[in-house]
Amino acid sequence: MQKFKLMATCAAGLEALTANELKQLGYQVQTENGHVMFSGTIVDVIKANLWLRTADRVEIVVGSFSATSFTELFDNVEKLPWETLIPLTGAFPVAGRSQKSQLHSVPDIQAITKKAIVAKLSNYYARHTRLPETGATYAIETRLVKNQATVLLDTTGDSLFKRGYRVAKGAAPLKENMAAALILLTNWQPKTMPFVDPMCGSGTLPIEAALIARNLAPGLQRSFACEAWDWVNPTLVDQLRDEADQQADYTSEFQIFASDVNGEMINYAKVNAQEIGLLHDIHFKQLAVQDFHTDLHHGVVVSNPPYGQRLGDQQQAVSLYHDLGKVFIPLTTWSKYFLTSDLNFETEYGMPATKRRKLYNGRIRTDYFQFWGKRNESGD
Repeated sequence: MQKFKLMATCAAGLEALTANELKQLGYQVQTENGHVMFSGTIVDVIKANLWLRTADRVEIVVGSFSATSFTELFDNVEKLPWETLIPLTGAFPVAGRSQKSQLHSVPDIQAITKKAIVAKLSNYYARHTRLPETGATYAIETRLVKNQATVLLDTTGDSLFKRGYRVAKGAAPLKENMAAALILLTNWQPKTMPFVDPMCGSGTLPIEAALIARNLAPGLQRSFACEAWDWVNPTLVDQLRDEADQQADYTSEFQIFASDVNGEMINYAKVNAQEIGLLHDIHFKQLAVQDFHTDLHHGVVVSNPPYGQRLGDQQQAVSLYHDLGKVFIPLTTWSKYFLTSDLNFETEYGMPATKRRKLYNGRIRTDYFQFWGKRNESGD
């Protein structure tokens, strides 16, 4: 079985999490800005797509080389083993990007890459007319960074954050892989610690928490681009999906609580949880933040409170942050984690964070404010 150099891409700031996930799956990794390198066969490609919670996509590195002219780009792309990857009928759209490189025109980079692949495949398949491109999709991307070109084949298709369960959503929902990352950055132990999201919106955080608690592979309910490729055995895919399903923990008990002041959002969250079969693992309730109370100890709060710009009224956001402080600061054994773009959050919350971590929620620069509970003062 052919072995590939592989790349798992992720949002800036999440590289260590994605690397750790790959290590737990048994891979040796090399962490770089915005991605993590590893290697494996198509088996490992499918496993990574099924199991990675924090990544965006898994790509095959077809080749890497220096390119300072379009002739150099064409020649090096044409040399790559496209005939082992793309069949005669394969559709191969080409994307591109360029950063700090002499070849800076992305449309030209895309066109030259496409032309080179067409030349290679036309010669290999002895095709003197246009290639049909009527079959499965083999999406290509050529990235140029400081004159170093990396040519990638996307195995994922729709980004990995699209788990397939979010059928109902409100405005500005948190992406599933970002939600998973926020949870994995906490000290939460599902079997011994309650989990709370007091502003759950359409339920992404509590659903991702339940997926983690049940050890459910996040990609089980969706398909990947590589599953349609002619050289990927459907029986192998079914086997790997069955193996992933068998690793799920359907017996453990845990406590996940999700609330929101908006009853419609609670209904959306329930629909989404039902879609993935986790409705009965999460306690949903319509509740304002200021009305939250609990007798439980040593829990974890994770939430993505509305930002001032989303509310359209900064004062409303400030008032909400005051309420969060009033409710959660007294819960001294609990660890609290809040993601917001308001860099004055600590002042409005009423307490300095134990730790702050810069993250990007989409294109929005945010901070992850972490307030560790008493039993966790030495780390998160």
